Amino acid sequence: MRADQVFGISPELREHSYVDRGNLDESIATYLGRTTHLAIRGPSKCGKSWLRQKALSNAITVQCRLRKPFVEIYVDALSQLNISIQVKENRQGVFKASLGAKGEAGAALLAKVGVNASLGTERTSALEQKIVGHDIDDLRFVAELIKASGRRLVIEDFHYMSTEDRRNFAFDLKALWDYGVFVVIIGVWCETNLLLHLNTDLSGRVHEIAIDWSQDDLKRILSKGGEALKVQFLDDVQTKLASLAYSNAGILQQLALFMLDEAKIKERGLFTQKVTDKTLVENASMFYAEQLNPVYQQFAKRVSAGIRSRQRATGIYAHSMAVIMEATDEELVQGLHARKIYERASKRENRIQYGNLKTILEKMEDLQIDADGRGLVIGYSPANEEVTIVDRQLLLYRRFATVKWPWEDLIIESDKQGGQLESS
Repeated sequence: MRADQVFGISPELREHSYVDRGNLDESIATYLGRTTHLAIRGPSKCGKSWLRQKALSNAITVQCRLRKPFVEIYVDALSQLNISIQVKENRQGVFKASLGAKGEAGAALLAKVGVNASLGTERTSALEQKIVGHDIDDLRFVAELIKASGRRLVIEDFHYMSTEDRRNFAFDLKALWDYGVFVVIIGVWCETNLLLHLNTDLSGRVHEIAIDWSQDDLKRILSKGGEALKVQFLDDVQTKLASLAYSNAGILQQLALFMLDEAKIKERGLFTQKVTDKTLVENASMFYAEQLNPVYQQFAKRVSAGIRSRQRATGIYAHSMAVIMEATDEELVQGLHARKIYERASKRENRIQYGNLKTILEKMEDLQIDADGRGLVIGYSPANEEVTIVDRQLLLYRRFATVKWPWEDLIIESDKQGGQLESS
């Protein structure tokens, strides 16, 4: 057995180092058996997807993307059920959606809900929403297909939805519940019971589970994985690894693998091998930070490019990013309130206004994402006016990497131009 088959970040569950934190496996299994939606929240790479895979197999899993309309969730879900929907527009402005089966499985599923293998639907305009027959806009029909499949719909990366789409989807969740379809929503957010904030009608219809890791739970990962590899980690080594993981199982998994590489332990041996040198952890952390350098340099480039493209707003955006990136680990994990950002930013530039600051914080996520709508590192919640870190690897990176962030240069550039600080 190789070390990379036990430790490391992986999209697939690794049984040899999987730990049931706080009996969550049993808790999730219980709620999956009830008539309720299930929301699983936690920071990036904290093990949410592994937890879901452990408790739920053969799910219809849909990945969210920023700027991707939430209705695409249903198109994607039906595609996984071998059902395709194509929407076309003719010269008269009439929309025609054609629904068809992709193979026998799709045809059989359509037959279950009493629909022929293919059919057409029309609506005279987008405003009238006049629908004839079954369509992607017919949520009851979509729900019937999902129910007939016998599979659970899982929405991954819910935090990538826009604020408006989150709210709209929260209302769809109420309707889906009425139709007997219970959804698992997975993502990064800091508000407790976010979905209830978005739609109070979901009260009693959704249960939220927060994922975070104690130091002892992280050490259990090391102990279980070490046992599989016949590797024994000294207590001080485990403590050091757990502290640098920032309560995140994914970071711990990767650090453990890099540390074993440093120790020249590539696979399970005949005899137990002991890891006692804490400098191996430091070396692994520095190597990890080096590997992350392209990720956060691209993040910095995207943000700075976005700042430059927003004329008359360079100063306030750059000052805000500088304050956020100088915040403590605890503040970024627990949530840094916009008021604190304002207090610190206004000391750097006294012309910054609190209202404008909150406006640009709401647009900060848009600056970070790549062409595929991914790459979110820092999140902002208008509901509680807090900035939180989505990707905790950044905390490790800035601790062990020497980096000069580009916003300070933008601040100097803005000052030379008169410090344009209007929101945009």
